[in-house]
Amino acid sequence: MSEDDESLTYADAGVDIEASEAATAALVGATKGLDDDTAYAGLLDVGDRYLALATDGVGTKLLVADAVGEYSTVGIDCMAMNVNDLVAAGVDPVAFVDYLAIDDPDEAVMAQIGDGLAAAAEEAGVVLVGGETAVMPEVVKGFDLAGTVAGLAAKGDVFENDAEPGDVLVGFPSSGVHSNGLTLARKAATRDGDYDDPYPYDGYETVGEALLEPTRIYTYLLDPLREAGANAAAHVTGGGWTNLSRMGDHRYSVTDPLPAQDVFAFVQERGNVSDEEMHRTFNMGTGFVAAIPDADAAEALCDATDGQVIGAVEAGSDVAVRGLTLD
Repeated sequence: MSEDDESLTYADAGVDIEASEAATAALVGATKGLDDDTAYAGLLDVGDRYLALATDGVGTKLLVADAVGEYSTVGIDCMAMNVNDLVAAGVDPVAFVDYLAIDDPDEAVMAQIGDGLAAAAEEAGVVLVGGETAVMPEVVKGFDLAGTVAGLAAKGDVFENDAEPGDVLVGFPSSGVHSNGLTLARKAATRDGDYDDPYPYDGYETVGEALLEPTRIYTYLLDPLREAGANAAAHVTGGGWTNLSRMGDHRYSVTDPLPAQDVFAFVQERGNVSDEEMHRTFNMGTGFVAAIPDADAAEALCDATDGQVIGAVEAGSDVAVRGLTLD
């Protein structure tokens, strides 16, 4: 078997999820002072409400942007990856700060990033209150972009990761790869080609354009989720479909998943990636999932949004989707 025929995994590409989670656990084990937390945000008691904080970055999607010279979407990714975590916690995002570390400031590049952040802030309904630009040529090669979002929620509005067997699962479509798993997607996409290659499906001119499709923002779901009485929610990011387990230790039986966009078929074929590895790494067409305790409420939620009933919560401790069982 030639090197090009070998099946790529996320670990082969350079990201070992299990090692990353173990290291993260060691880091956050020292965290003190939180009054409560969810799977997606830390909460501080400020009287009748919680102040919530979450932080995230764009990751190696920045390398795609740099390779094709297009930076207008990564600010959207940065905002989306943060505010979506608060939505999964049941928290209204209110303010955002960004952090840009760069080796050599470029006014045109930074203007594009800023335009993306501003557009995303308007869509998400948050105030972009500023941030920090650090010029560190001896530390950073290129640039890195991350941010922190602050939010507020009434204590009764927070989703407490308490899905229950019998809950209905409602899924909401992603816009594509979003901003996780790009280390694997990049390695696959450039294994036998380049970002400037024609994209083999409809919708984009080049491979790079397809990979840069910005992460979808889900703040529009907060009120409908509350009205539906959601028990829990999951933002499907790093770890792919195993994120559903963040809603509680149960079995998540996905019997009618949303269709995956063509970009996933492209990545899988180009990188010879297994079905299981795809679902452990990417959102595969579903960027957000909620557990709703009442079937009628779930249907009403779908009618009010672009959601679709995709399955149910059952007794157990895994995720079943497309013939796969993910522990």
